[in-house]
Amino acid sequence: MGRYVIRRLLQMIPVFIGSTFLIFFMVYALGDPVAALFGDKAPDPATAARIRKDLYLDQPLWKQYLHYMGQIFRGDFGTAFNGQKVTELMASAFPVTLRLTIVAIAIEIVVGITLGVISGLKRGKSIDTSLLVLTLVVISVPTFVTGYLLQYLFGVKWGWVRPTVSPDAPFSELILPGIVLALVSLAYVTRLTRTSIAENVKADYVRTAVAKGLPRRRVITRHLLRNSLIPVVTFIGTDIGALMGGAIVTERIFNIHGVGYQLYQGILRNNSPTVVGFVTILVIVFLLANLLVDLLYAVLDPRIRYA
Repeated sequence: MGRYVIRRLLQMIPVFIGSTFLIFFMVYALGDPVAALFGDKAPDPATAARIRKDLYLDQPLWKQYLHYMGQIFRGDFGTAFNGQKVTELMASAFPVTLRLTIVAIAIEIVVGITLGVISGLKRGKSIDTSLLVLTLVVISVPTFVTGYLLQYLFGVKWGWVRPTVSPDAPFSELILPGIVLALVSLAYVTRLTRTSIAENVKADYVRTAVAKGLPRRRVITRHLLRNSLIPVVTFIGTDIGALMGGAIVTERIFNIHGVGYQLYQGILRNNSPTVVGFVTILVIVFLLANLLVDLLYAVLDPRIRYA
């Protein structure tokens, strides 16, 4: 196990370098950050040249990347164009989005797997057909439509929750945004679980467990569900980073000042240090989540062993 973890960590290094370089290249090559800093006004050439020199933008792109990576390893993600440290923006944004992601993941796991198990065990029956149609509808409806609809119904019309989230963003106010963020992923988890359960319910080990006289609940939880969760865990692991980075629409709807909000503002204002810094952290989150998923395989399926 130890050798496997070390090997996976070493494999992350080229992936991290390649991902961050592509992000850096796309952000800095597709627009002039100095021109965006001045807006519609044309900057004085001398002033623009001095700013480019201060921001290391007068160097070739590969030198800029090496300079940026050197800063990252020192814990410095640069300074946004408003003069605020990118690390300060991260300190205020990531905890909010992390709480939102925790709520969304919890809903996705509990509700999605439960509905998937019910649908898989009742394959071909009316409840299975209803859940398949419902999940297809959820996947088909865009997030901004679902978000505004639930915000209007639960927040404005019925007044059950706050329409927008306060700056502190406590867990109690993130339930509705978490549902909106989790809905599409929840539908995929339901369908994945349903398919996996339906395939494994006729497996030899399940028939053997039933033949031994084990209680139905134990057969489902200890044997059937445990061996059916590998594709679901794979999806959920990769979905963690996707939820954190893809919460732009949800955070805009509910006025949540998290990672999605900062990325939106950074892209809108062509604030390159902010965009590159936040996406770099999201790449690390993706890599660590994938490593955790691989390690969970051996826990779920005893047949999997890491040499």
